[in-house]
Amino acid sequence: MTDPMTTTPILPEHYVNRELSLLDFQRRVLAIAENPELPILDRLKFVAIVSQNLDEFFQVRVAGLMNQVASGVTSTTADGMTPREQLDAIRTTATALFDRMDALFMDELVPLLTKAEVHLVDYADLDPSEVAMLHERFDQQIFPILTPLAVDPAHPFPYISNLSLNLAVVVRDPDRDEVQFARVKVPPLLPRFIALPHDRFVPVEQVIAHNLDRLFPGHPVVGSFAFRVTRSADLAVEEQEADDLLEAMETVLRFRQRSAGAIRLEVSPDASPRAVDLLLRELDLGREQAYHRAAPLDLGSLFELYGLDRPELKEPTWVPVTGPRLTAPPDATVDFFEEIRNGDIFVHHPYESFATSTGAFLAQAAADPNVLAIKQTLYRTWAPEDPAIGGEAAIVQSLITAAEAGKQVVVLVELKARFDEAANITWAKMLESAGVHVVYGVVGLKTHAKILLVVRREKDGLRRYAHIGTGNYNPKTARLYEDFGIFTADPDIGRDLSELFNTLTAYGEAHSMRRLLVAPATLRRRITERIREEGAKGPEGWILFKINHLVDADIVDELYAASQRGCRIDLIVRGICSLRAGVPGLSPTIRVRSIVGRFLEHSRIYRFGHPDRGAVYYTGSADMMTRNLDGRVEVITPIIDPRIRARIEEILDVLLTDDELAWTLEDDRWQPVPHVLGLNSHDRLQEFALMRKRSSESMR
Repeated sequence: MTDPMTTTPILPEHYVNRELSLLDFQRRVLAIAENPELPILDRLKFVAIVSQNLDEFFQVRVAGLMNQVASGVTSTTADGMTPREQLDAIRTTATALFDRMDALFMDELVPLLTKAEVHLVDYADLDPSEVAMLHERFDQQIFPILTPLAVDPAHPFPYISNLSLNLAVVVRDPDRDEVQFARVKVPPLLPRFIALPHDRFVPVEQVIAHNLDRLFPGHPVVGSFAFRVTRSADLAVEEQEADDLLEAMETVLRFRQRSAGAIRLEVSPDASPRAVDLLLRELDLGREQAYHRAAPLDLGSLFELYGLDRPELKEPTWVPVTGPRLTAPPDATVDFFEEIRNGDIFVHHPYESFATSTGAFLAQAAADPNVLAIKQTLYRTWAPEDPAIGGEAAIVQSLITAAEAGKQVVVLVELKARFDEAANITWAKMLESAGVHVVYGVVGLKTHAKILLVVRREKDGLRRYAHIGTGNYNPKTARLYEDFGIFTADPDIGRDLSELFNTLTAYGEAHSMRRLLVAPATLRRRITERIREEGAKGPEGWILFKINHLVDADIVDELYAASQRGCRIDLIVRGICSLRAGVPGLSPTIRVRSIVGRFLEHSRIYRFGHPDRGAVYYTGSADMMTRNLDGRVEVITPIIDPRIRARIEEILDVLLTDDELAWTLEDDRWQPVPHVLGLNSHDRLQEFALMRKRSSESMR
């Protein structure tokens, strides 16, 4: 491949494989758990996060590659690797990552927990009174819900559900003097760690393993070990052939629960080789798909221990503040519509509250008799039983209230948001039953845009109010993910959103936008044009992106070409980065850093030019991935208001100065930034939020 702006050939070795780059990101997250200055329960939390991230990685990315291998695909990615070669490299990298995570947990974190009076103990180390207590608990609370399943000619091998914890049990048949295999599933409703007095905890599988004689009377237990199966979540619905997308998605979910193929087997260190061979054979897996773990399986369940009421073992909880323009005087409420008419409003989560900004705006719109219509996208919501609904300004409840008040309410629910399909189906049905017009987007595309449009009747006619964000309309993740949101009454943006919603709910294509960049229609082309325009300025040019992932090979090529012309390029990339940074002759002026900390960096900023020389700014839902540019509906909005541009520059300056959470990419290797200033960007942005709050309060 040769870039259109340069004669330098672009070769496979100029790209970093996206799967290996994603595993690199998991290493950076695990490095937080390795930080001895972090409180012990927070260190456990980051181990849990990595464990759950890797579960998802295997369910989606590894499953997809395995499907390609099974289908005989031998084509290569931009970095020159075939699916088989990628799987081999993933195996090597993932094994090293698992070993590192297990050693950290067993050799360092468990002793530190003990020192902090949180005891994760083995069953064999319990005193007799504790054994008696657990025996009684097993009898009353665990034994009645267990179901041992034999494997023999009369009992076929049972289905092992995805990510369930199980015991493989070998028993002896005294009549035939031979060993037999059985499986016992650990019911997911049981706690992962069984609590004893004085913050002592025993892994649930050990409690069951030491009472197996109750399950197999007359058959001596020869041995047992824990195992866990990961199954594919890389399942697609054929939209073109689906008369009812909601029904089709429900069918896909049922298939995923019962029929998805196995892709990984995890076993505890005491696993019997013969029993492991049997599992691999019955699951149709090769030996390279078995992972022997030194730590208890499913370290994602460490969130249970993080939930302990031990605040002295955690970082202080951050309580989001309300932005100055959204803070009402005592005994008053904010008029969102008046404030937005007075100028665009910028909110920065989680430093600023979702509940008192986006949630409160939608609640006010739902209750306002002058509001005629509300249109919104929902990508990831939250499970209906989530307690966040009761404590936050509930987005879905506001939409239902608006519909019941007779307003025109249209909600585009993305049913194909992976791992949130079930929750989204539930909400879609609830919204429909309340009279909301629910649609599911454009055939063949996921709708990933974060957009909200309110149409209000005012003295001078109808006015549109819009919110465009980088994060989901989810009050729970708004406390954990760093995101931007912009409220605006700009007439052109309002008209653009009206036309886009009409496209999403009916027919047509969004090509004639006035201000917005929309994927897949215009976003790739316009970003490419901006890169080329800035690259043409040579050393006078400056491109700065803050994004989650940089994968698309064509965009990478454009950045290489701009760099070879001398343009300064700064990239803040949280996760996957397929670009190689600072390579002479290839990317000499490109600097890449990643911020990894207590909040998941999720906002996107695209800046072209110097801040003091008329730079152009965009923010929105899209990363520089092929799926975002070509396979999803995404919305990027220009930032016009100079006050918001100043806020963006303040944030970028902090992120580019951070030397506590930051990593830098040197060619294809990530290295932590040397600690010089001791600047933690998350702490600094919290300080800025509190300063703005205090300044606002002093002016009232």
